[in-house]
Amino acid sequence: MFENKNLKPMLLKEISVPFNDDNYLYEIKFDGIRALLFISKNNFVLKSRNGKILNLDYPELKDIQQLVGDKKVIFDGEIIALDKNGKPSFDKLMTDNRDDVIFVAFDILFQDKNLLNLPLIDRKKILNEYQDSKFFIKSKVFDDGIKLFKSIKKMGLEGIVAKLKDSIYLPGKRVDTWLKIKNIKEDYFYIHGVIFNTCKYSLLLGEYRNGNLYYVGKVSVTKDNVLLDKLFKLRKSKNFFVNYNEDADYIKPSIKILVKYMEKTDKNMLRQPRIAK
Repeated sequence: MFENKNLKPMLLKEISVPFNDDNYLYEIKFDGIRALLFISKNNFVLKSRNGKILNLDYPELKDIQQLVGDKKVIFDGEIIALDKNGKPSFDKLMTDNRDDVIFVAFDILFQDKNLLNLPLIDRKKILNEYQDSKFFIKSKVFDDGIKLFKSIKKMGLEGIVAKLKDSIYLPGKRVDTWLKIKNIKEDYFYIHGVIFNTCKYSLLLGEYRNGNLYYVGKVSVTKDNVLLDKLFKLRKSKNFFVNYNEDADYIKPSIKILVKYMEKTDKNMLRQPRIAK
């Protein structure tokens, strides 16, 4: 199994409301890149959820080899980078101008033998044998999901996960034993332009700051969306965005829609925006 680089991470089903259940453990959902780490004294392969090898992207993580000694290990975790406030920042992770990255390990799938069929709580005990370091930390476990979710909302973090304590590891599967509850943000934004794609439209979103209209991202709608009828009746306009100049059908920015999104980047762009139902 250790040499099986086709191994895929177990996936989480998304729910909207946090809960408490003594059969579950709770952890912070970190905003980074999900990855499996195949590691031994002579082996280091960092693989993304989609199968991309990330060794050259995050070479500093190779120092984790010192923690495993003579063992052959597969960790499951998240690659993160911290912003100036000490919070995980996906935007920071995607830039070359970043501080040291960290691998946050929340599971161990192999330690000189296959651990997939062990209950999660037992895998956690094995994982806890490894010491935290500059580039490697273990995900902290909490027993109150509702309280944890309230805390991460105050801190502006991405969300939490809830995992059944006796769950086995099912590679590549999305099942009810692992759940994620995201800290979804929402706000109103103006629609200032429309771009037609093959089978859908992209709506250009903006917000006013200091009297100027700033582009913050786009959301997609299908061609039968009733909102389009209202937009096409609006008077055509020149482009008022101060930070966007791509070709589009620009319209008077008079209609605001409620948009859900994960966060704003350092450049005030929306991550994963979608129209609120």
